[in-house]
Amino acid sequence: MEEIAAAAGTSKSVFYRYFGDKAGLQQAVGEVVLSQMQRRIQEAAQSAQTPREGLLAMVSAYLQMADTSPNVYTFVTRSGSGDAEGAAPSASVSGALGHFFDAVAEMIAAPMRMHLGDGKQAVIGYWPKAAIGLVRNAGEQWLGTPDSPDKPGQEAMARQITAWLCVGIAPELSPSSTTKPPVSTNEGH
Repeated sequence: MEEIAAAAGTSKSVFYRYFGDKAGLQQAVGEVVLSQMQRRIQEAAQSAQTPREGLLAMVSAYLQMADTSPNVYTFVTRSGSGDAEGAAPSASVSGALGHFFDAVAEMIAAPMRMHLGDGKQAVIGYWPKAAIGLVRNAGEQWLGTPDSPDKPGQEAMARQITAWLCVGIAPELSPSSTTKPPVSTNEGH
């Protein structure tokens, strides 16, 4: 709080008056940042022609925003680990984060339901939240990876995550592609 107040050119008491404590500040920052991310992700998805293009646009927007301000991203999305002093994170920040991920889940589920058509919409089920988990965890691992020639760029990472979501990790290993025609053991007998 002291560092933030100093950077803002005011005293800690002003921040305590408006936000109560560090958790209150984290909640306020989280609400603003998450609403900006949600708006950016929604705008990215609206320009897409297909559900897959929409996913790619959303994943790209998410990674770009997290990569642009990794410290703000970490501050806003940190949950369950407590802060530097070891206190538990604010439940309301987790609530704001939960609301954000619920909204994003619905954003990605809606075009998929329409794309699948009548009778197949139920297959969406748990997929949107699982997709968010994959994007978030892969994205955070990517963010935490030091720059090196082996680290994919943001666009390559977004394309890879989208491929995992749409096709899987090894589509060539799917049962339909590995099934070989049966070999007859009765050749000519």
